[in-house]
Amino acid sequence: MTSKTVAELLSQDGTLQDVSIKGWVRTFRANRFIALNDGSTINNIQCVVDFENFDEALLKRVTTGAAIHVTGELVESQGKGQSVEIVVKTLDVLGDSDPETYPIQPKKHTFEFLRANAHLRTRTNTFSAVMRLRSSLSFAIHKYFNENGFNYMHTPIVTGSDAEGAGEMFKVTTLDAKNPPLNEDGTVNYKEDFFGKETNLTVSGQLEAETYAMSLGKVYTFGPTFRAENSNTTRHLAEFWMIEPEVAFMDLAGNMDLAEDFMKSVLSYILENNKEDLEFLDNRLQKEEEKLPQAQRSDMSLIEKIKFVVDNNFKRVSYTEAIEILRNCKPNKKKKFNYLINEWGADLQSEHERFLVEKHFKCPVILFDYPANIKAFYMRLNEPDSEGRETVRAMDILFPGIGEMVGGSQREERLDVLKEKMKALDIDEEELWWYLDLRKYGTAVHSGFGLGFERLVMFATGMGNIRDVIPYPRTPQNAEF
Repeated sequence: MTSKTVAELLSQDGTLQDVSIKGWVRTFRANRFIALNDGSTINNIQCVVDFENFDEALLKRVTTGAAIHVTGELVESQGKGQSVEIVVKTLDVLGDSDPETYPIQPKKHTFEFLRANAHLRTRTNTFSAVMRLRSSLSFAIHKYFNENGFNYMHTPIVTGSDAEGAGEMFKVTTLDAKNPPLNEDGTVNYKEDFFGKETNLTVSGQLEAETYAMSLGKVYTFGPTFRAENSNTTRHLAEFWMIEPEVAFMDLAGNMDLAEDFMKSVLSYILENNKEDLEFLDNRLQKEEEKLPQAQRSDMSLIEKIKFVVDNNFKRVSYTEAIEILRNCKPNKKKKFNYLINEWGADLQSEHERFLVEKHFKCPVILFDYPANIKAFYMRLNEPDSEGRETVRAMDILFPGIGEMVGGSQREERLDVLKEKMKALDIDEEELWWYLDLRKYGTAVHSGFGLGFERLVMFATGMGNIRDVIPYPRTPQNAEF
């Protein structure tokens, strides 16, 4: 008899058949009712044991967390809460679980406690739902790009370049930390290192993706990236996953179209394919919000937020227009913002982005044409505006509840302009000779964007801390597991 999953048994028609199932015990009540889960669904299947027909010593081993194998007859359930159940004929304990020490007992645990037991936290409903959604979103992303003619490329993890110019990078070296080889001036001689030069873990695959876009047309990356930023916040990780499409012959307007279509597509996929997990997380979030003061509660439920993005056209607004709206809005005039907007050139914070989306426009917003001095060197420079201010063809997509979700731009395709920008920012031309080559040999307009995958998973699951949407979070002072 082939073992079925819980999801298969709960979704199939027909009862009065012999079935076989393996999973982990969630609860065992009254020496009679086993709630069994195998990770295939948020729902458990009830297995009913006639304890008089089973050895007492065996039943004592049926504890929360134990792995068991059950065979029996699938019948219509007599009790509430489930449509079918299994009347158990045979029961084997595959792996015991000591109830005295097993940490994931059937009670409410804090997320901090579960982070400390991250190797077991997917045994809970919340984390199994989050990780199934993470998996579905990953699949939806690959599906979207595959169906739209993109080539998937793997950009290097170890790199000699700092794509963002941020400088917050993890060094990769095989040199002896206590006794590295030195140059005559006392600096470390990296020529003796493994790669013969200074290398780091990548902060972005964008620059390499641009090189492939300029021959393959449409490419995307989806891989791990690293920031050595000492930020202990609910929104930062030292290791996270990035989705970065790059497209040749596409301008900023095309980039906005692509990003909007992409976001709507992947979120539609989970609305269609992860209904039960979303409903569970929606209910969880509503219960959490009931504890908050009315002013701090969301206007929309989790599912409503996702539908809000899928169903609304994204509003496209220039940075200059957004600054005027923010300068003249009530929270700014009444000094309610933590960061007041006084003048053009300010770097927008999450509170400003959320005001634009949730209060002012009441739909997702794409901001574009940002001041050049707050954006990266590779973004295409616009002609100065009527007041002589320099902007770049950048765009950010803002979502309810989270602020910035996507950041992208039309890339600077003009060699002379790119060289000038690199010089102004003290970026070494020799280090990026290959990137400049793209502008020498068949340059063309091209664009792309980056999406931090964990931010998307946070939005789709309603989780408030980024550490709870990645299996094993890497943060300052924490590389457990």
